Amino acid sequence: MLRQASRVLLRPAPRMARAFSTDVPATTTVDSTFVETWKKVIPNIEPPKTPSAFMTPRPATPASIPSKLTVNFVLPYASELATKEVDMVIIPATTGQMGVLPGHVPTIAELKPGILSVHEGNDTKKYFISSGFAFIHANSVADVIAVEAVPIDQIDSNLVQKGLAEFTQKLSSASTDLEKAEAQIGVDVHSAMNAALSG
Repeated sequence: MLRQASRVLLRPAPRMARAFSTDVPATTTVDSTFVETWKKVIPNIEPPKTPSAFMTPRPATPASIPSKLTVNFVLPYASELATKEVDMVIIPATTGQMGVLPGHVPTIAELKPGILSVHEGNDTKKYFISSGFAFIHANSVADVIAVEAVPIDQIDSNLVQKGLAEFTQKLSSASTDLEKAEAQIGVDVHSAMNAALSG
């Protein structure tokens, strides 16, 4: 039995049939195997569209890295930056601070409360964001979607300290799971704002 297990483990791994994202063509393809199978089983009804039929072709990866990063920074109620060409953005991802330069590998990152800084030459604009997602594309475009954001220079540090104290008190006196969760969110956001203002 042990010999059989070792033979199975030492056998070369089968080649994956699924293409990596870099191998996906820039044009949509029809899943011909699905369509053929469908027509064999139900010949008098048109086959439904597969998810790939609804996808737009991915943008082509440029042959050279551009000198600027194009940033779109949107909130549910406003567009802070639209196709703004910058040198770099630093985003507060849940995995840590993430610097994005032109030519960055395509990435999707969940955002946590913290500072989003946009660098353009010697000018740096900083925003405090609560949460959201960042989508970095292969064509040096970064889409940052935040639930709430405010320029860092518009935050009153006295109100942040007051809010942190209130939510800390609520957390220590919370009796239900819901109260604890709400208070913990308040503590986390106010702590991140406090760190942003002092750092």
